[in-house]
Amino acid sequence: MKFRNILTLCLAGVSMGAFAQTHVQGEEYFKADQFENAKDLLTRSLNNAGTDKSVSDYYLGMIAINENNTAEASKYFDAGVAANAQNPYNYVGQGLVKLMAGDQKGAEELFKQAEKLTKKDASLDIAIARAYDRVDPTRYEKQINKKVDNARKHNMQSPEIYIFEGDQAREIKDWGKAAGMYEMAKGYDPNATAAYVKYANLYTMVNPDYAIKMLNELLSVNPQSALGQRELANAYYNKKDYAKAATQYGAYVQNPSHFKSDENRYAFLLFYGQDYKKGYDYATKLLQEDPKNFTAQRYQFMNACQLPEMKDQLLPMAEALYAAHMKDAKNNKFAPIDFTLISSELSGAKRTDEAISVLQEGIKENPEFADFNKSLAFAYLDQNNLTKTADEYSVYLSKIEPGFNDYKQQGIFDFYAAVENKADAALVKKYLDAAKACADKASELNPDSYWPSKMYGDIAKQTAANEDAATSAAVADYEKAIGLLEASANPMAYKSDAKTMYMYLGNYYAGQKNTAKEKEYFQKALQYDPNNESLRKYVESL
Repeated sequence: MKFRNILTLCLAGVSMGAFAQTHVQGEEYFKADQFENAKDLLTRSLNNAGTDKSVSDYYLGMIAINENNTAEASKYFDAGVAANAQNPYNYVGQGLVKLMAGDQKGAEELFKQAEKLTKKDASLDIAIARAYDRVDPTRYEKQINKKVDNARKHNMQSPEIYIFEGDQAREIKDWGKAAGMYEMAKGYDPNATAAYVKYANLYTMVNPDYAIKMLNELLSVNPQSALGQRELANAYYNKKDYAKAATQYGAYVQNPSHFKSDENRYAFLLFYGQDYKKGYDYATKLLQEDPKNFTAQRYQFMNACQLPEMKDQLLPMAEALYAAHMKDAKNNKFAPIDFTLISSELSGAKRTDEAISVLQEGIKENPEFADFNKSLAFAYLDQNNLTKTADEYSVYLSKIEPGFNDYKQQGIFDFYAAVENKADAALVKKYLDAAKACADKASELNPDSYWPSKMYGDIAKQTAANEDAATSAAVADYEKAIGLLEASANPMAYKSDAKTMYMYLGNYYAGQKNTAKEKEYFQKALQYDPNNESLRKYVESL
């Protein structure tokens, strides 16, 4: 079994009952296998008045073993013995070091020495069982089973027994048995924090509501548990309930045992929970405490972007944030939203070249994020560079599964790129062929849409041999398109396209001396442009 199981030791019994509470929160993280967080808290409280260093030394020694640093672990265990020779667990730690070095006899002498210090202590039995289990669960199966049996004889209701057996089941992915063991552990001891957390972690991704229920149960018996508060906030986050996650993190960051890094996450959650004013104020507070807090700077800007009253301050904030990122991109990391919001502010300030540079940097750092290419295409559109618009939008389509509207937009961009390059026959053909291919794809996805037929007509006009041929080239396609448009649920939503096609057909039939058709189509065009008085007078004259 992997080492994580040995580190879930719950120190209980007479030998541990009188120890100071200054390190309790660190112990909780340790027992829940969150060793980095445990190390932070234990180190933070190591020199506090009232801290029993022998307890903290034991945990820190076990964490050092988890980090594969047995030399440092030995120093902590030795210091723990020196601080309090009556604490049996540091002898277990020393024994583990010897067992890992292959000195079984030396290890067992230390285990026996520990057992002499506290009689019939189930938690100590399990600590020794975990030591054997850590080194070689197969080779030491007999010793492990004996220690577990002893633990049951000494205290059948000790939660450490069932947490250990739950860890064993979890290790072989027997989730049902693991859940049952953790359930028994908390049933025997409602204060066994690790049992609740490990139980909840089995469900947090597959059944977050059950994990939330379990963690709320933990907080009902131990409301000051920083671990419980943090895990509940994370459970809401995994459920994508960002508002509740933010509320819970708000309670957690008031706990003296919270981590500074979680303050930044609170600002993040306030943003995704759409509590933008509170998120802005909190990030601003963090920046006041530490002006170099780049993460707080990011969330201050992200939240500010959602507040109308902040609009006049956004541009300098965007400039400062981007400058900080570019100065040290390795440490001052961006997420895609940062590039998006900053480029948007620059575009709004008519600084399109700079917006494009930001988006290009975003693509460089996040090449698979398709929306950068989409935004870049529209930035080129702002510059009236239709060729680059079409090319960049094409890259966007290559990164997604395009739908009807995607092909329609690409087709329009390709068509106008062809018009822009009218002096280059090869480019005209390239972009018109691309526009037709988009119309074909769009037609497959939505056979009832008028747009593909309109595009075919537009292309036919562009490829006509001369201006006279262009006056009739689109007739069949436009008449088909109009039929589909008029059959749609809301033809007026496309009045610009409708008017264009009706005017073209009206002019065509005027040239054919077909007054009835001419009048019919111009009357239809007038319906889509009722304020066109010159057209109205012309129709009345027919």
